[in-house]
Amino acid sequence: MPRPVALITGPTSGIGAGYARRYARDGYDLVLVARDVERLKRLAGELESEAGNVEMLPADLADAADRERVAERLVAGVRVLVNNAGFGVSGEFWTSDPAVLQAQHDVNVTAVMQLTRAALPAMLESGAGTVVNVASVVGLLPGRGSTYPASKAWVISFTEGLADGLRGTGVGVHAVCPGYVRTEFHGRAGVDVADVPSFAWLEVDDVVRESLADIARGKVISIPSIRYKCLAATGRLAPRGLFRAATGRLSPRRLIRAATGRIGGGDD
Repeated sequence: MPRPVALITGPTSGIGAGYARRYARDGYDLVLVARDVERLKRLAGELESEAGNVEMLPADLADAADRERVAERLVAGVRVLVNNAGFGVSGEFWTSDPAVLQAQHDVNVTAVMQLTRAALPAMLESGAGTVVNVASVVGLLPGRGSTYPASKAWVISFTEGLADGLRGTGVGVHAVCPGYVRTEFHGRAGVDVADVPSFAWLEVDDVVRESLADIARGKVISIPSIRYKCLAATGRLAPRGLFRAATGRLSPRRLIRAATGRIGGGDD
């Protein structure tokens, strides 16, 4: 029988690379979508021995023509779509370059909608398929930032609504909402993480492992790590105005400790 295919956006580092390696080990053929062709080639070479067939699809998801090319590949059919590509913008909304803000919206929101729409018909026809939308725990919380949390809140809401519509079809859609993960993301976004406590950081492999276990259990929203489950629960239960005020006053270290009831670091 032909091997199942997983298409992963943004796989050349971080969480995307973690999913690529995991699906390769699980016996999937891969379609890897990224802007950086050299890094794409290196990853493809690394994974070919495990994944069998690795297809490279260079594309910038901020570009409409490139998004359409990726969508056309999805129409041909895949078993798994991982919408992982995304980026953040540092600084205040009113001082940010409008072109950069639009590119962020196109990658974080438009691409997720367009690629999911392209993938679903073939999945529904075969009665099997999984869409994994990489969001963020900040999409579940009020305060702290504007465009990036808003884009991830959209991904979460989109995923929840779509999951309801797909119930009973054999096709699942899931949102993964990690907290701080040791990747290149914060450095590229210019975000200062010096005050983030060591216990708040997650490892890529743990995020991938926990999220796929949640997906196998049918959970629509996956929040890897008990500490971030506590933080998300606090954000949902507390009055939004109160929690928003707390995020403005407290450092990441104090906020995470206050929400999780932790005095010190350590493992889960």
